Amino acid sequence: MRDFDTAPANLFLYGDTGVGKTFLSHCIAKELLDSTHSVVYFSAQELFETFAKDRFGKSDGTNGIAGAIYSCDLLIIDDLGTELTNSFVNSELFCCINERLANKKATIISTNLSLKMFADLYSERIFSRISSNYKMLKLFGRDIRLLKKMGK
Repeated sequence: MRDFDTAPANLFLYGDTGVGKTFLSHCIAKELLDSTHSVVYFSAQELFETFAKDRFGKSDGTNGIAGAIYSCDLLIIDDLGTELTNSFVNSELFCCINERLANKKATIISTNLSLKMFADLYSERIFSRISSNYKMLKLFGRDIRLLKKMGK
């Protein structure tokens, strides 16, 4: 966190459901918000719906949100892999990642997909950009939500 302004880092968090990927993203977001940085959070599905509305003119007041997505200090894309994946999603994801890398803006991506499943679903081009520009962290453990429900 101390070096965020001089060396923003990109994180790719992956692992099974309930191991804390979203919680960790929220903790990082809170620290940055508390230090007056701009943070934008989207589930993957919401992100691509927003891009579609922006791109195809079906805006419901989200005009200009793409600019905020590209320029905020930290973008969090949560649960990548849960959205309906198609050529539009692949194209928008690549553009988003590429634009943020070019502008040296930090991004956190979380997914339940394995690295192989991710590469197969989104293409080698996207996987290559992520694997060479993001710190990839696999989170291990048991499903925290399930453990809480069971009283453990």
